[in-house]
Amino acid sequence: MNASELGLPMAVPAEGLPSRVRIHEVGARDGLQNERATVPTAVKAEFIRRLAGTGLTTIEATSFVRPEWVPQLADAEELFPAVAGLPVALPVLVPNERGLDRALALGARRVAVFASATESFAKANLNRTVDEALAMFAPVVARAKEADVHVRGYLSMCFGDPWEGAVPVPQVVEVCKALLDMGCDELSLGDTIGVATPGHVGALLTALTGAGVPVSTLGVHFHDTYGQALSNTLVALQHGVTTVDSSAGGLGGCPYAKSATGNLATEDLVWMLRGLGIDTGVDLGRLVATSVWMAAHLGRTSPSRTVRALAHAGSDSHEEQ
Repeated sequence: MNASELGLPMAVPAEGLPSRVRIHEVGARDGLQNERATVPTAVKAEFIRRLAGTGLTTIEATSFVRPEWVPQLADAEELFPAVAGLPVALPVLVPNERGLDRALALGARRVAVFASATESFAKANLNRTVDEALAMFAPVVARAKEADVHVRGYLSMCFGDPWEGAVPVPQVVEVCKALLDMGCDELSLGDTIGVATPGHVGALLTALTGAGVPVSTLGVHFHDTYGQALSNTLVALQHGVTTVDSSAGGLGGCPYAKSATGNLATEDLVWMLRGLGIDTGVDLGRLVATSVWMAAHLGRTSPSRTVRALAHAGSDSHEEQ
């Protein structure tokens, strides 16, 4: 499928937006971790290879968690070596020092820790308080930095929590600063249950930069539960954010927050950014084809509106020839 033949949007740049955005692709990890049926390792590896072929430069590969916690990612030791030679950044999630040991043993050069802005989710996800979780991550981050490994800090429930409701902005700022002080190179602000709205996003980013957090260290991770992911992303771009997490085909949710639905679809994000004249380096046609391929393996259609529209357009074009 050739993206140039699919009626892509006219680029109309808007003032005050970045010229380029780095997409942090999470489909292979965050997207597949919730699948009920086990996805074969070979299929995951091919998925990552195809994603790399679209021009994506950062593809989160897997998570070195205990297999009983996330069974879909139990094959990390087999999967990572199968894709480690790709010319892209391949971050992996490490929940503790044991996970870090496993990742470093396989040559991982980018790792991520997963913290929470709320006590309820910290308890549900890690069986710890927020402070206890941060204390657990401190030696992980320190050891990673000693090994010259890039560390990303995920922060979930930045906007709302299924048990606690709306999350106060100062509470999020406090945990963000703790992660940066710990040594994290970048942060990903997670709207885990998809309840953020543009004003809330703007307020948090304004508070973070006002507290001395460089916007260059921030990425955003929106879920599309209420259809707000793209509008929230646009506000983040207006505040100077240039790293956006998304998932090919809109795969994913969160196994510890049952109200969490799919991530922002990478194709929907690329469509919007292309229309704004913002460079991503991603071939949308190849990306759509990859998500259609993966959806076939999963036995369902992609929830991404862009995938559905362009795949249908490509099908119609093929039928007319």
